Amino acid sequence: MSNDSVIQMWENYQKSNPNAPKDYEAWAFGSSKEMADELAKLVVEGKKTATASNYSLYALEKEPLPYVGLHNIILDGQGEAVAILETISVEVVPFDEVTEEHAYLEGEGDRTLNYWREVHEPFFKEEFVNIDQDFDYKIPVVCERFKLQYK
Repeated sequence: MSNDSVIQMWENYQKSNPNAPKDYEAWAFGSSKEMADELAKLVVEGKKTATASNYSLYALEKEPLPYVGLHNIILDGQGEAVAILETISVEVVPFDEVTEEHAYLEGEGDRTLNYWREVHEPFFKEEFVNIDQDFDYKIPVVCERFKLQYK
């Protein structure tokens, strides 16, 4: 990851937003460089305004959940900063209760719930294999909505 691009983006953002918080997190979407590039592009275009993550990983790693007001610097597949997002809502729901609206806001594929399930089920299954647990349709999913603040 190029820390320089992250630091530079955050400093530029703070100059135009003096009330910006002191803390942020920097990360890339997905499990590959190609996926990170594709999803970062959707964020920059304003099509991706939500994401979903595996609640079980937060619990296992004793990581705090995302929260309203959290600022995230989104990285592309090369680890370069491309955008700053602010979390505007967080909800934990079972996999099979993720809504059509949330799937649409994720901005991926044809933006349908069917597409969302088709891509997220194998993604979550792989994460569960890595932690020696089983996937089922009631696993808790962290549904996060965000607002593009800077690009």
